[in-house]
Amino acid sequence: MASSSVVAPPPSSSFISNKKDASLSAFSSPVPFSIPKCKKQALRRIVSVMAPQQAERRPATTGSVKTAMTMTEKILAKASEKPHLGPGENVWVNVDTLMTHDVCGPGSIAIFKKEFGYYLLVWNREKIVSIPDHYIFTSDERANHNVDILRDFCMEQNIKYFYDIKDLSNFKANPDYKGVCHIALAQEGHCRPGEVLLGTDSHTCTAGAFGQFATGIGITDAGFVLGAGKLLLKIIGEISVSGATYKSMEFVGSTVESLSMEERMTLCNMVIEAGGKNGVVPADSTTYKYLENKTSVPYEPVYSDSQARFLSEYRFDISKLEPLVAKPHSPDKRALARECKDVKIDRLYVGSCTGGKTEDFMAAAKIFLASGKKVKVPTFLVPATQKTCKTVWMDVYSLPVPGSGGKTCSQIFEEAGCDTPASPSCGACLGGPKDTYARMNEPKVCVSTINRNFPGRMGHKEGQIYLASRYTAAASALMGYVTDPREFLH
Repeated sequence: MASSSVVAPPPSSSFISNKKDASLSAFSSPVPFSIPKCKKQALRRIVSVMAPQQAERRPATTGSVKTAMTMTEKILAKASEKPHLGPGENVWVNVDTLMTHDVCGPGSIAIFKKEFGYYLLVWNREKIVSIPDHYIFTSDERANHNVDILRDFCMEQNIKYFYDIKDLSNFKANPDYKGVCHIALAQEGHCRPGEVLLGTDSHTCTAGAFGQFATGIGITDAGFVLGAGKLLLKIIGEISVSGATYKSMEFVGSTVESLSMEERMTLCNMVIEAGGKNGVVPADSTTYKYLENKTSVPYEPVYSDSQARFLSEYRFDISKLEPLVAKPHSPDKRALARECKDVKIDRLYVGSCTGGKTEDFMAAAKIFLASGKKVKVPTFLVPATQKTCKTVWMDVYSLPVPGSGGKTCSQIFEEAGCDTPASPSCGACLGGPKDTYARMNEPKVCVSTINRNFPGRMGHKEGQIYLASRYTAAASALMGYVTDPREFLH
């Protein structure tokens, strides 16, 4: 079956240290979604650098099939109750989980009520997850009204999974608040192998790290899913000049297997920046370990058949990669960090779904600890979530950093002169109202661990955003210019 290409590690999180023998490969399969009609195209296979896969691909768990299928095809075949799917087919897919937040939720709700009736109940109150996380810690009345609409609807419909934000003052969050939707979905057990997860946010593809089909949809589609629990998708099989546009990207190989769930989520999160519709990582022991005690819902993982057809295959030798940054104003404007020493920065931001997890703050703390220096620019830290037990927010204040003599991340950040870590939020990543914590209200130069650097992304439309890994970001904060972190990682 035709499928699309996979990208190299994304510019904003491309540095993996001390893995000289590691390798990463990515395969892509046709991605379902109703875009322009496909044309026939000869199958081709492209191979570049990587060691052969160590383990044999596991067989399907969806029963016998006459034609081999990729993981994405299998998930959608199962969700549409069909034995087989191929490029160009339109299918009604049963949705396992629909996520919406405070930015797109009100519009989705309005369409649902308009098309299905003001008093109709949603298709399944236990399969809808509502997470206010974007425009929350603000006094802006319109932003607060969005959360009010979500709250009223969830109360009216008795939505089981509504993670409310109640105390908006002083950037403090109530214990029930979960934080950034993409990370909260995983931590709360809503990401499961073999399922279909749709969300009103382009970075919903993050959940593909769990071996499920996950993609972003618009408010019109979301309004329909709220009422019907289904969505019409099209399996796409045509490659385009835009890399992985409308394709599925499957990541396999020894490096992928060595990644933590958080690192896999970062990898899949960036698929949308390559134009992909979804990205998937096969479920394995790392996946199952992460899901322990997070969900009681039975799930059935699927895997691509060994003979499944892919449009293209890319292989990467991780030992040859160097720390990269993405220059303004696009994630694909890559440059070596060591070649950007002339870029003086005004601020540093560590946060969002690609840089706000526990290991991100641990990495930054290690850089600060190794240098013994203070940061030279204002440095803002925003955890992704504050879930009890393994909360990112609480980890920052409680977990000791290895080799620090018992110091926590927060203690090291304080000694380095960083700003006090704020409550979890997507706010500054998207820009948000002017009183959003860490928002760029002036045309400054920022090194950031977020996933997009388009004009106005973090606030001011003339701001310059350099996307970087957590290591590069921390090193840059210490030096005051874009810095290769390897000089601190001996």
